[in-house]
Amino acid sequence: QVRLVESGGGLVQPGGSLTLSCVVTGNSISAYHMGWYREAPGKQREFVTSISSGYSVQQGAPAKGRFSISRDNDKNTAYLHMNSLKPEDTAVYYCNARSAYTSMESWGQGTQVTVSS
Repeated sequence: QVRLVESGGGLVQPGGSLTLSCVVTGNSISAYHMGWYREAPGKQREFVTSISSGYSVQQGAPAKGRFSISRDNDKNTAYLHMNSLKPEDTAVYYCNARSAYTSMESWGQGTQVTVSS
């Protein structure tokens, strides 16, 4: 099973940008579909975006038009690039890795993103 560590969260003003990183250890990221989810206070965890092992991207409603995902297999890292941030983007952002072979999933511990002036 792989271990995921997110970083890059913090406080940002509305309209600002932030890039989150998800470093994977324990196996090569090339064998995993990578995704980002978020959980706002009092709400259920929701899908943000994902990138498959074959670089196919899917976007959830929160991501469309403002967020993008990328992966660097050489660095064993996935990224979430967020632009035009809004206060409603405030949440804990979680990285998810799903094996392309077994469908087993692993989650990171989450990183807090707060959008506020």
